[in-house]
Parts: sequence; C-alpha cells; structure tokens
Amino acid sequence: MRHRVAHRKLGRVTEHRIALLRNQAEALLRHERIQTTVPKAKELKMFVEKIITTAKQGLAGDGNGNGKALHARRLVARDIQNGEIVKKLFTDLAPRFATRPGGYTRLLRIGFRRGDCAEMAQIELVGSEFNPKAAAEKKEGPEGKTGAKTVGGRLRAAAQRLRSRRGEKGEKAEEAEKPEKEPEEGEE
Repeated sequence: MRHRVAHRKLGRVTEHRIALLRNQAEALLRHERIQTTVPKAKELKMFVEKIITTAKQGLAGDGNGNGKALHARRLVARDIQNGEIVKKLFTDLAPRFATRPGGYTRLLRIGFRRGDCAEMAQIELVGSEFNPKAAAEKKEGPEGKTGAKTVGGRLRAAAQRLRSRRGEKGEKAEEAEKPEKEPEEGEE
C-alpha cells in the first residue's frame, strides 16, 4: 500500500531529486515556460506553486512591518539560489498572481521524445505575457518577419525577389510589345 506517499522519486536519490526540482523551478521562473517529461513536470508544478504561494504571503506583509516579507524571501531563497530570480518572483510574478487563489502553472502535453519515446510536456506560468520571439520581432520592426535565418525564410525571400523582378520585367515587356499606333485600314 502507498499510504501517505505523496511524491515521485523520478529514479533519483533525494539530494539529486531536490537539486533537479530547484534547477527546473529556477528555469521556469526565469523563462516562464520550459519543456520536460510529464512526471518531472507534475512534480515541478507542486514545487513551484508552493514557492509562488510563499512569495504571495511575503507581499501581504510588506506594509505591516511585521517581517513577513523578509521571512518569505528567506524561505524562497532556500530553494531558489539566484538572487535575480528571487527579485523577479517578488516584483513581477507574485503581484501578478496576488488575486489568484492557486493554479499558477499550466501543463501541456506536447508528444513523445524521439530518442526514448518519453512523454514530453510544456509547463508554463498562467497568464504569462512572455513571448520568446519578442526581441526578434522588435528588431525586425512592424513590416513583418523576414525569417532569413532559416532555410524556409531564405527560400521565401528569394521567391519574393524573383516575383518582384518578374513584375518589373513584365511591365517593361508589355510596353515594348505594344506598337505605337497601328494604322487603320483606310489610312496608310
């Protein structure tokens, strides 16, 4: 019987499992979206939601001066070693989820890994306005994306250049083919 056995072992000893969850939690809070296997994602979901709840409790104690904010930061810093991520959690993420009673993450199954056929999942923070291509779109401008870095993008760009050349040549060829003025039957 598995009474009171709550967590998956993930094929690791305790220290390795805790280190894995801490690293994945840090990556999730930094990028707001990561891909991993389904069992790891389910464990990570519980781990990260406890961290975010602790951060939210620290927000409630900010104005009172009763030390809850500092205590919450220290509890979070116990699991998240990177100070930048802790700062982001308390300044950006915890206020975003302040009115939400729970369920801060979303787990999407995305298929099977090619090498060992392990079921993969994407875990992301709910309400994330994070766009991984935002920097590229900002750099390209409002005209749209060129996509010249990929093979398909280079092919589309080449096809566009050919179409524009044909359009220029087609207009010039139509003008050259038109006779200036054809004589009518009665005139010579």
